[in-house]
Amino acid sequence: MILEKIYEGGPFFMVPIVLLLIVILLLVVKGVLKKSDNTKTKNLIASISLFVLVWGILGQSIGLISAFEFIQKTGSVTAEILAGGLKVSFLPSVFGMFTFLIGRTGIVVLTLLEK
Repeated sequence: MILEKIYEGGPFFMVPIVLLLIVILLLVVKGVLKKSDNTKTKNLIASISLFVLVWGILGQSIGLISAFEFIQKTGSVTAEILAGGLKVSFLPSVFGMFTFLIGRTGIVVLTLLEK
């Protein structure tokens, strides 16, 4: 199911988001195990999560532009085709937002665990 969504949302945008999600999770685990000053780790998580959010929105924007170009060339489309195109264009931004929230949650956890 998740692999289908990654392929459907476009590998160019979705694969980096998934890889950076894994990096964020590894950084959070590293920070939890370290249990000392995690300022650099938190800053890195914040930067990566913000990048992923913007990357996802960029993917959505490019997807919408492509969909509108298709509509312009064909002249008209059915509601089903339009809905499918919109769904595909939203996948990178949703995955980006999800990854952003995971990163921000990780920062909160690391902040709460600091001595």
